[in-house]
Amino acid sequence: MTQRLLSELEIAAYHDQGFLVVESLVPEAVLADIECEISGLLQGARELAASNTVFDLEDSHTPATPRVRRIKQPHHHCAAVDALARNPLIVDIVTQLLGPNVRLQGGKLNFKSAVYGAPVDWHQDWAFYPHTNVDILALGVMLDAMTEDNGPLMALAGSHKGSAFDHHNGDVFCGAIDMAASDLDVGQAVAMLGPRGSISLHHVKTVHGSALNRSGADRRLLLFEMTAADAWPLFGSPLRYEDIEDFRSRIVAGEQSLEARLEPVPARIPLPRPTDAGSIYDVQKSMARRQFITYEKSMEIME
Repeated sequence: MTQRLLSELEIAAYHDQGFLVVESLVPEAVLADIECEISGLLQGARELAASNTVFDLEDSHTPATPRVRRIKQPHHHCAAVDALARNPLIVDIVTQLLGPNVRLQGGKLNFKSAVYGAPVDWHQDWAFYPHTNVDILALGVMLDAMTEDNGPLMALAGSHKGSAFDHHNGDVFCGAIDMAASDLDVGQAVAMLGPRGSISLHHVKTVHGSALNRSGADRRLLLFEMTAADAWPLFGSPLRYEDIEDFRSRIVAGEQSLEARLEPVPARIPLPRPTDAGSIYDVQKSMARRQFITYEKSMEIME
């Protein structure tokens, strides 16, 4: 693989805007290996009636018409995914932004299937897992091209420099921002577009979301959550580690220290959670006002 590091201009753009796209980074052979393993894993969703610890299912899923919207922690189930998360092709870019010691916090493979792929309302990842500092990012690997009409990630430039926005509906964590009650302008959102094999990077406090996939083709995005090794989760985070050895095993660059770096960062604790809190899709059902139209709502409108 040909190594590709970020330029000074790209690093400055990430820190200024809160997100960045690097086009055509991951080789086709790597993407093909991941797809082969994922295809085999997906066979296990066919007979499911409900989401489980591996698969998050679309509301329209049935065993006869299986529809998966997320594979949880795919690096635990697919060797090719785990290898990519630890590959210098990815890790060396992340260390340019987070420093020499980096931990793989988690991952997911989001499927936005043609026509009915679920939207994700505006939110900050920071709301879900606040830490002792904000040197945290999400890196997306585009298994399909991100286009204007297939529900690409959209971000509000500079929003990572502002508040830790409220993601509660009343007293319950709903995992989304009430944009009508905020001073945020969604009309200024920028779509993170790119061809297959590109990567996106967004800061943990960047406000972002994605609409329904209105295209005739699937849109798959593999996401890795990366943190500086001295960022430690705060109370209320859903992250779970068995012990310190499990914590250390997530290191993909450098080493794990027992010293947490404390910064005066704004944080809201994501509690209490709604009863059904298996994924962001479930959590966001408890919000008062949806910002993006869902497949079910679009069907109602058409009727």
